[in-house]
Amino acid sequence: MPKKKTDVIKATSKLQELLDKDPVLASLPKVGDIIKGKVISANKKEVLLDIDGLTTGVIRGKELCNELAEFAELKPGAEAEATVLELENEKGMLELSFRYAGHQKTWAVLEKIKAENQTVQAKINDANKGGLLITVNHVSGFLPVSQLSPEFYPRIQGGDKNKILEKLKSYVGKNFPVKVLDINEESEKLIVSEKAAWEETQKEIFSKYKIGDVIEGKITAVTDFGAFVEFGEKLEGLIHISELAWQRIDNPSDLFKVGDMLKAEIIKIDGSKIFLSSKKLHTDPWKNVGEKYKTGDIVEGTVLKVTPFGLFVELDKDIHGLAHISELSSKPISSTDSIAKPGQLMKFKIVSIEPTEHRLGLSLKYLDKPEESKEEAKAEKTEETVEVKEEVAKEEPKEEKSAE
Repeated sequence: MPKKKTDVIKATSKLQELLDKDPVLASLPKVGDIIKGKVISANKKEVLLDIDGLTTGVIRGKELCNELAEFAELKPGAEAEATVLELENEKGMLELSFRYAGHQKTWAVLEKIKAENQTVQAKINDANKGGLLITVNHVSGFLPVSQLSPEFYPRIQGGDKNKILEKLKSYVGKNFPVKVLDINEESEKLIVSEKAAWEETQKEIFSKYKIGDVIEGKITAVTDFGAFVEFGEKLEGLIHISELAWQRIDNPSDLFKVGDMLKAEIIKIDGSKIFLSSKKLHTDPWKNVGEKYKTGDIVEGTVLKVTPFGLFVELDKDIHGLAHISELSSKPISSTDSIAKPGQLMKFKIVSIEPTEHRLGLSLKYLDKPEESKEEAKAEKTEETVEVKEEVAKEEPKEEKSAE
């Protein structure tokens, strides 16, 4: 590992004491400086450099080693750069280093690449569950999974970590174009992004799309929060579970599978992130729910899900309702499991319909309960509607957490 500046041996020679007194000596370099010199002689053991005719520098031992091509074959008269380690060694010469000079120069180049937002090639050396271990310009760095483009992002059904790692390891040996995201020479940290480089090449393609456009694509991955769709020229969009269909969905894989073709509408564009909706291409069945169902109707439905706060019931393929625990029995119950099981066909009474909220309230207890006064029914309905909304909100699918 190249020496850090804090590790470089500081000179304590008499020459150091004279630097501030003699104008000629004051022009000499200081420890840590990168200086240029002409090669006097070069062999496998050492290289001698003439430093502006003022002094001679020597590079020897491990300080000769450097991966940069410019240090490979030096001949007399050639110009070379080296870092000052000591102002005066046992032979009265400057002690220099090609290794440290190359290290400093490499980081300087990387700083320039970041400052100018250049794209550079990164070699993939290894992988772990968090991303790829890379080398850029002879410096080791890291490419996080979140910084991979859609083409290389490991979307694995079920999120199996071992399969994700297997996918990442398949990239070892390849070169990816990347942008430098973060760099710190002192802590020797280098973070890069393949996605950022990809986004730059896709700017013209992204400009072809706008909110409201309808695209057709192929599903590339189905997760518990939605489905990813590839369309156009290697672009990818996400249909969140809440945008897949108008009815309640517990698992997107119940409706879609990888390889399915579908149409969707672009509802949001955030940089390279494209959000889609397939349900917007279909008429909202809740707009005409009043033509099918009315408060007070006795209906038959299939129990889809039993939760601690009630039963989710399918009345038809588009309209689902909720029988809150308070509507399951006129007597106290200890568990909703004692009332019904998933798949069970049952009769219910519709006690509320809210088309704009896509909510329909069902009741079992009202099937055998005498009619109440309008004032009592209204008061009870208001109280229970608030409770139902709070409970259902807990069951609503959450947005995907950002990995970035």
